[in-house]
Amino acid sequence: MKNSLLSQTRTWFATLVILLILGGVLRLIDVTDPPLDFQPSRQLRNSLVARDIYYSLLPTATSEQHVLTQKFADSVGQYEPPIIESIVAVSYFIAGGETIVVARLWETFFWLAAGIALFDLMRRAASPWAALIGLTYYLVLPFSVQSSRSFQPDPLMTSAFVIGIYFLYRWSEETGMPSDSKLPKSAKQAWKWAILAAIFLGFATLVKIVIAFFVGGAAVALVLFTLGRNFWKSKQVWTMAGIMIVPALCYYVLLNNGRSTEYFFAWTITLLKLITSTDFYTKWLAFIGSLFGLTIIFLSIAGALIAVPRMRWLLISLWVGYVLYGLTLPFQMYTHSYYHIQLIPIVVLGLAVVLNPLVGSVAGMGGVRSASFVALIVALIGYQAWIARSVLMAESFRHEPAFWENVGEQIPTDGETIALTQDYGFRVMLWGWKHVELWPLVTDLSTIKNGGKDYSEQFIELTSGKKYFLVTAFGQLDKQPGLKKILDTYPVIAEGDGYVLYDLR
Repeated sequence: MKNSLLSQTRTWFATLVILLILGGVLRLIDVTDPPLDFQPSRQLRNSLVARDIYYSLLPTATSEQHVLTQKFADSVGQYEPPIIESIVAVSYFIAGGETIVVARLWETFFWLAAGIALFDLMRRAASPWAALIGLTYYLVLPFSVQSSRSFQPDPLMTSAFVIGIYFLYRWSEETGMPSDSKLPKSAKQAWKWAILAAIFLGFATLVKIVIAFFVGGAAVALVLFTLGRNFWKSKQVWTMAGIMIVPALCYYVLLNNGRSTEYFFAWTITLLKLITSTDFYTKWLAFIGSLFGLTIIFLSIAGALIAVPRMRWLLISLWVGYVLYGLTLPFQMYTHSYYHIQLIPIVVLGLAVVLNPLVGSVAGMGGVRSASFVALIVALIGYQAWIARSVLMAESFRHEPAFWENVGEQIPTDGETIALTQDYGFRVMLWGWKHVELWPLVTDLSTIKNGGKDYSEQFIELTSGKKYFLVTAFGQLDKQPGLKKILDTYPVIAEGDGYVLYDLR
């Protein structure tokens, strides 16, 4: 057994490298395609913010470009600090201009770096081969491939979070009870892990505040597990708490209090009534089942229950954090897939634990049975990788920039335009270089909040000061027959395949 191929460090290390390469290659498939493949409104929003930062630094930018990019950025709303947007904007100078490739390269790099930390974390509660199987899920799950390369704060937030809980776990091993830790105690080492954990977890919370449910749960669980009731005597604990809390507190509460309050009331208080319905929980479970597979979810939870004590405390706290997070943002739990990206590493950790006995049993078999198991795993990896590749290649969006550039050219500059259009008007802003005000859409969210209100009754109020009305979302126009009837009374000044521009004068 000790001399078997599977037990050799160089074998599993080589497999780790191959898996990381596979994960990187998958995320860079169709890398130049416009950012409409996953959560387009969020990616377009980040692209507009990055453009504003880029043009504010670009020496050759004209005053008109400065004004426009600033106007675009102001219109998209800013709930988080523009960290990933700033990284991408500065990288545009290296790339020679705006390109989505830069964003995807950075997001992929962050995700793979976190994958290395995740693997070593799993290896502390399971065998290297069980950890590698878990890492494979983290790297080739189609939802993971799509979401982790998307241009938004969530991949960076999740990556920093994973690295942070890895360092937190190392701190707990170095500091705490020796019952399941084989590492020597060292005050200097413990301080190192404490500071690193606090920096990464604090950074993750600063990138996007919603990760605080998971950060708080993990920190409380491991601190209590490690130090027990005397945790308050530890200087390391108070140092970690300060580093983790202060940056996010300063930004979200002190510097951006208005936006944070607006978000809290719009997405939590207004929609809290959803959690009183059993239908909400059914939709939530079905939605994450479509992303991860319900069997995998329940296996991962089982892994959390049977893990070694330190890992068990960590995993249970993370699942509790996820439930509280879902109850706080109920609408997103069954409508916004990227709000579950941080669940990927949590599922993976539990999965590695629950698969560990099986992998150990197979490793002891040898011969045909062991080879057959390996072949099965390789086939499964190949299948999932092919599915992930097929999802990315299923649709091309390369025609979109030219279409919206043409739409932008049709919009006159002598007056304001209101639009019934896709993605909050971000497409016409990004590629058409024209700012538009938005006519309200009929969506599930608007129905919940406004009870299916007919906005056509407010036509005069909503179009006040506007000279033109652009329609590109014709499905939405069909849902608002009152608006359609009103617009038919106005002359069309431009029309093409996919758009109509009305003159409101």
